[in-house]
Amino acid sequence: MIEVKEETLESTLIRVIQGLHSSESRLVSFTKKIQPLNPLHFFEAGLTLHMNRSYWHSTIDDFVMVGIGSAVSIHEDSQAISSLEEKWESVLKEAVINNPYQIPGTGIAAIGGMAFDPHKPKTALWNKFTNNELRVPTFLLLVNQQGTFLTTTILVDGMDDPKLLIRQLADQEKALLSYQNIDHKKPVIVGREEVEPEQWKETVKHATEYIAKGQVEKIVLARELRLTFSEEVGLTDVIKQLIDTQPTSYIFAYEKGTDCFVGASPERLIKLEGNQLLSTCLAGTAPRGRNELEDDKIGYQLLHDEKNLQEHDFVVQMIKNSVEEFCQKMEIPKKPVLYRLRNLQHLYTPVRGIFKEGYSIFDVIEKLHPTPALGGEPRKEALSYIRESELLDRGWYGAPFGWIDSNQNGEFAVAIRSGLIQGNTASLFAGCGVVRSSDPEAEFEETRIKFLPMLTVLGG
Repeated sequence: MIEVKEETLESTLIRVIQGLHSSESRLVSFTKKIQPLNPLHFFEAGLTLHMNRSYWHSTIDDFVMVGIGSAVSIHEDSQAISSLEEKWESVLKEAVINNPYQIPGTGIAAIGGMAFDPHKPKTALWNKFTNNELRVPTFLLLVNQQGTFLTTTILVDGMDDPKLLIRQLADQEKALLSYQNIDHKKPVIVGREEVEPEQWKETVKHATEYIAKGQVEKIVLARELRLTFSEEVGLTDVIKQLIDTQPTSYIFAYEKGTDCFVGASPERLIKLEGNQLLSTCLAGTAPRGRNELEDDKIGYQLLHDEKNLQEHDFVVQMIKNSVEEFCQKMEIPKKPVLYRLRNLQHLYTPVRGIFKEGYSIFDVIEKLHPTPALGGEPRKEALSYIRESELLDRGWYGAPFGWIDSNQNGEFAVAIRSGLIQGNTASLFAGCGVVRSSDPEAEFEETRIKFLPMLTVLGG
């Protein structure tokens, strides 16, 4: 990785291209600070350029990343996350980075996600998505408390004409920065299908019987809700509504042609900034009340519910055991508190640590995923049961989704409260933790509640 300063994008491209042989290629990145800009206008403008788009928004931190196009895309269909890390490091090794700011999310940065279980055969539903993928956008907009930044990244070779590239990039940038129109058209649902609900309840019943035999302590089972709309769903408006209705969540979207994986997850998997590590446990769920009194009553019951506390502690212990080898010291509260969203409230425990040198965010992801909140406990046995018995192809649902930059900063959430939008159809996903005492009807109702964040913004 070569870092340069005090050059323009044009001078950098000329210098790099002139130094390459015809068969050589190199990634060039240039970051500049720009005037404030609405990230949703930028996202919508990508549609007019016919480029794939990606989106990440940590609403609590006022941190937004919008990617347009693809300078390079790292695909990895093997089962090891370490293979993805090797390809990422290879991309950075010879890259030329012009970034005077050194702010998380600037320089070369990638947005992407992973499959929940790469061992499970893929169905047609997810045929456009690889098991592991990180995309370095051609244009990456970053909006945070320090300002608005635009990073342009392009893969060049020795045969490229730098002046032609500059003209093309300038035209595209102008189109992205000047666009100010969003068509606010809420989708109308014309078809709704609960996918095999009775069979799903039977799977839950069978899981409780399996747990009773002492094989596992907890198994998370997910299901699918399919929607059909009167016309193609507008992704920008869906994201805007998720921002408005889920103000303490991670809003994310990843477009691949006519398909887009989108959601609003309240659950952070891992955040790494410098040597500061932060993970969170969000397990144990209840609805919100109709008024403050009912809300407090439900919250009190959740804080004292044995099933939910047990489920939460599974996750806390798993996170602790998984990340302590990467940390010099750790800080974990003894009891959970309530974490309230618009539709739901959860039990919440943060896990903090000082990150050791010599490790990366990929090491932590590989250890953490899947947490007991999405897989079960013990992990290996629970995953085996899910793989064999669950009706759903989860794809990227319930798996890590997030971003990483060339300075080893990054953040990944667990991609729950999500759906796969495909033109005028959508598949929504929701799961629940099954333990020995679980009731299939109650678990079905819990998943129905978990559909609400996505269902509400899609017109349901």
